[in-house]
Amino acid sequence: MIETTQKIKDRFDELTNLISNPEIIADNKEWKKLVKERNSLENIVEAHDKLYKLLTEKENIEKIIKIEKDNEMKSLFEDELFHLNKKISELEEEIKILLLPKDENDESNVIIEIRQAAGGDESALFARTLMNMYMRYADRNHWKTEITDISETEIGGIKEVTFVIKGKNAYKSLKFESGVHRVQRVPETESQGRVHTSTTTVAVLPEIEEVDFEILDKDLRIDTYRASGAGGQHVNKTDSAVRLTHLPTGIVVTCQDERSQIKNREKAMNILKSKLYDYYKEQIDSEYKANRKNQIGTGDRSERIRTYNFPQGRITDHRINFSIYSLDSFLDGDIQVLIDELLREDQKLKLEHASNHT
Repeated sequence: MIETTQKIKDRFDELTNLISNPEIIADNKEWKKLVKERNSLENIVEAHDKLYKLLTEKENIEKIIKIEKDNEMKSLFEDELFHLNKKISELEEEIKILLLPKDENDESNVIIEIRQAAGGDESALFARTLMNMYMRYADRNHWKTEITDISETEIGGIKEVTFVIKGKNAYKSLKFESGVHRVQRVPETESQGRVHTSTTTVAVLPEIEEVDFEILDKDLRIDTYRASGAGGQHVNKTDSAVRLTHLPTGIVVTCQDERSQIKNREKAMNILKSKLYDYYKEQIDSEYKANRKNQIGTGDRSERIRTYNFPQGRITDHRINFSIYSLDSFLDGDIQVLIDELLREDQKLKLEHASNHT
């Protein structure tokens, strides 16, 4: 373990020197890349230093035990060695988790798309409930939210919405939200008091600042139109809304949040980059499907991941078979308990996968 972490510490020290090099600093893109890599190693290096200190202490105590003649003193040192070994074992388990492959996008801002699915108006109303839930969760974390595109129904539901949550580790926290969210409740319009089941889909993408592919002008169709509100009502008198169509893939992005066409185009372009990144990543990642059994699952909109049962006040995540009976506070953005469970399960599966391949 210490040999592995020592190599990482050596790389950390090398990066520390590199990012203070004037030539590297002059190349802003390269400097940012190296700083990001260095930051990702900090926790491991800190754990390495602790482990090195504990192992040195252990070595010294073992030497003392070998030469100690006084049985009472020897017993005290053996007791200390026992507790020291326990600390070392616990720290090594922590390091195993730190050494697991990291999602390079974990620290990124996140783009969330919510769409009405089965259930008509009830599905659209629940889409708004989910949007509010994620926005309140963002508020609890002091993150910023920004709606880039929204299509509403006349009764206050949402046909589809795209919004950005900006904050460190936003993607890490919300990446497991992709999939089908099922709601079971009595609609306000239901006179017989029968429980209806509806579904809403959620897609979660990291916001990608820089991409390794080029978006060519010839591959883009850009349409402008007037931004509209609920029921198609126009909310301004200029063609400020922007629709980008990436012709090779058929991916369409719209943005009508800003009054300025230029700003809407810029925001739409950022979302298109993220969608294309996700598209190409899935195309080239040949192990993606094979490794699904080792993952909780992110990105598959057809996978039913969660049920919100209003009569029982219950939320159940089907991937980890975990239920919470605090529906009101959950929908008010108090979702961290479930997020932590999902992250723990993901960690556990990765550890099992790593141990099976060593």
